[in-house]
Amino acid sequence: MKCRNTIRKIKSHPSSDGDGVNINRIHGFENPLEFSPFLLVDELKSDDPEDYIGGFPPHPHRGIETLTYMLQGHFEHKDHMGNTGSLKTGGAQWMSAGRGVIHSEMPIMDGGMLHGFQIWLNLPATKKMQPSQYEDFQSPQITEYSEGEGNLLRVISGDVSDGEALLSGPLQRTGVPALIADWQAASGKSRTLVFEESFNAMLYVYSGRVVVSEDMISEGHFALLNHGEALNIEALEDSGVLLLAGQVINEPVAHYGPFVMNTDEEIEQALQDYRNGVLTDAP
Repeated sequence: MKCRNTIRKIKSHPSSDGDGVNINRIHGFENPLEFSPFLLVDELKSDDPEDYIGGFPPHPHRGIETLTYMLQGHFEHKDHMGNTGSLKTGGAQWMSAGRGVIHSEMPIMDGGMLHGFQIWLNLPATKKMQPSQYEDFQSPQITEYSEGEGNLLRVISGDVSDGEALLSGPLQRTGVPALIADWQAASGKSRTLVFEESFNAMLYVYSGRVVVSEDMISEGHFALLNHGEALNIEALEDSGVLLLAGQVINEPVAHYGPFVMNTDEEIEQALQDYRNGVLTDAP
């Protein structure tokens, strides 16, 4: 099988969002086709409440989906649809903003630590103005596949194969098919994963060091991969890796703050709708 290799590595950079929440961020707004269907990955990691105590007060979105995944800590969600969710360690929550959503998110430590991710996925033009949706998955709902001790794959969204069985996550209704998984491995462990060859694929090493086709990727680095039938990955030390892959959305991307549309005119309309209090109204 043709294996995927690293095209480019990007180091995450410190940033701030919400009410002063400190994060590490990687975004693809300058190269949207290369990252598609993903837009950005934010990592929240701290043992200091001052880094995130203000959380993310009520704010809007249009034209995207978000996937929040907590390795350790809680995340409290509230939105204009009346959804409330208390995401706990090991769980995930998905929100499709569609035409418009207004929500708040408040991170909370668990055992003196907060560590999680928020991933933005783009929506194709045909789905950007659909009604918003929300779903959460607590840790027992996340599909886990172990290849012995110290070799655990947690599949949150989409489908992947280990070469024999199809491994499916609980989230199967993203705007385009997308695989989101977490590989937690002890030093020396390896994994071969097979998924749709046409998907863009990328990974983020959130702890340790791994090798993909002889290329070493260290903690805090994001790697874009070329197209291929399989991904071979090996842990050089105890490691954690977030794997993202999905169907490419070959459309223009216009971005301003929490809004991602196809044209500047659509961004202006989103801003106007928000100011006029009609962002979330049915079309």
